[in-house]
Amino acid sequence: MTPLPGPLPGLVAVAAPGVLAGSRTAREVFDAALRARGLHGSLVLTTDADEFRAALTTAAGTGEFLLVTGDDTPADSLLGDLDTTVVRVDVDARDLDPSPRVRRHVRWRGTAGLRFAVEDWYFERTSPAQRVPYGPDPDQYAHLRLPDPAVHGPGPHPVAVLVHGGYWRSRWENDTLHAAATDLTARGFATWNLEYRRPDRHGWDATTADVAAGYAALAQVEAPLDLNRVVTLGHSAGGQLVGRLTADLPVGAKPALTVSLAGCLDLHSIHARALSEHAVAGALGGTPEELPDLYAASSPLTRLPLGAPVAVVCCRGDDPDLLDASRRFADAARAAGDEVHDVEDEGDHFSVVDPGSAVWAQVVQLLVDEVRG
Repeated sequence: MTPLPGPLPGLVAVAAPGVLAGSRTAREVFDAALRARGLHGSLVLTTDADEFRAALTTAAGTGEFLLVTGDDTPADSLLGDLDTTVVRVDVDARDLDPSPRVRRHVRWRGTAGLRFAVEDWYFERTSPAQRVPYGPDPDQYAHLRLPDPAVHGPGPHPVAVLVHGGYWRSRWENDTLHAAATDLTARGFATWNLEYRRPDRHGWDATTADVAAGYAALAQVEAPLDLNRVVTLGHSAGGQLVGRLTADLPVGAKPALTVSLAGCLDLHSIHARALSEHAVAGALGGTPEELPDLYAASSPLTRLPLGAPVAVVCCRGDDPDLLDASRRFADAARAAGDEVHDVEDEGDHFSVVDPGSAVWAQVVQLLVDEVRG
């Protein structure tokens, strides 16, 4: 897909009858997301089946739109013969909609899902990525973005591999790193925004294998990539995944820099303190007492030294236990002999992937100094 020339069209969101009815908050979230990207649009709250069908028809005439549903009915059934794609939004817990016309399904993220859906729609139009599969499962792919050759030359370009978080749960996807990937691409990095099978649906071994396979797949990509200048950046649970990946890779194949962005770097303490409702045990399939070897192999803290440079990025307004784990990991990695870059600033858990934040500016400068050159 190529970016649309000129101003973007208005974005329409259509909610099924009764869904979001009376929710001033939903409209505020939607309108704020539009303003943040300089967009205009409308949220249509329908009251009956006829009104819903008419709103869908009108919205389809504008191009891709947001479809806000309230049950498990597949989008293809709701759209009928309408020739369009949608970003489906479910504020509650729903299974993934496999309908071919659903380009992205934002689900189980509450009212904030409207903001994520607006962001996904925006970046699909302003910084479209090439979807590159590295396996047969729908979750085994990466979004590849390449720098503008008119600005950054023909390459080969340094590569930033991004791995999203979400406490290893399937409702969180690589759309959470669209903004970070787009910003890095504009700064001269090819970006590889990795999706992977999450353990709540596929098991822990599948997740670990996918991150390794997705990283290795870079070698097969037909694009001007400089594989001697690769940096991995993992946000939250993704910080654990890139830390473990670096530890697993042999000498000579490790990234030039591994960046933990508010990462889950000590699985033992994160489990002991029951972060995100015992997310670690849910992901790994048991407790440290039940699975000691698996925890030892998976936790970046117990895999030190990583044998490669590492950056530990965190914000003082994040969960204190994640902040504590990041600080302890940095100290331990340095003591183990790894080259460690500490980046710490004000902000929250998502400031570390927000291109408008002060801490992100420090991350970018570090990448330029250490990797891009």
